[in-house]
Amino acid sequence: MNFPEEVLTKSKKGKVEVRSLVDAGKFVRYEYLDPQTGSPTESKRKLVLIKGDGSTEEYFIIPLKDGRFLMIPTPSKGERMVWDGEKAVDIFSL
Repeated sequence: MNFPEEVLTKSKKGKVEVRSLVDAGKFVRYEYLDPQTGSPTESKRKLVLIKGDGSTEEYFIIPLKDGRFLMIPTPSKGERMVWDGEKAVDIFSL
């Protein structure tokens, strides 16, 4: 097959690959705070991918000791509120 040059990339092993769109949408990333201090309770964060059709994929983002991050898929929990620093907002309204 022929692909435009703009979508071709080389892997670390030197193999040519095509960047192919799986889906598109927006995302929300949030962390967990201690309600008494307002400080993060842990280093973990959550990433919610909101696809164009409104469905979601969710991942916990866990920092590793070597500076990389591990993303662990979690069940989608639907609508929820997050603190934006001033008020509670629905993640789907951002």
